[in-house]
Amino acid sequence: MAVWDGAADQARRQNTADTVKNTEGINAMDSTYHRFTELFQQLGLASDTRSIQEFLARHSPLHPSIRLENAPFWSEAQSSLLRDEILLDADWAEVVDQLNTALRGSEGK
Repeated sequence: MAVWDGAADQARRQNTADTVKNTEGINAMDSTYHRFTELFQQLGLASDTRSIQEFLARHSPLHPSIRLENAPFWSEAQSSLLRDEILLDADWAEVVDQLNTALRGSEGK
């Protein structure tokens, strides 16, 4: 895991908070759009903002050579869910992409 200085850590947390905030309530009437918090629920993870921020802080940055679904912190079921959603370009693909970007941190941008 990378060592972060205070400024970089604060910027990453703000980016995470913005990601979570920006996905809450958008297109709530569109059943094909899923929020970031809903993906965490699907993955069986705590889905409140603080828990999502802590998860991303704990597992970021994900090395560029590791595919999201192959990250070592997923269970087999979580990995399968992510893989399927990406391969099928399913309803969840957009929010899975957001998760991938969030886990890449500054290295993935």
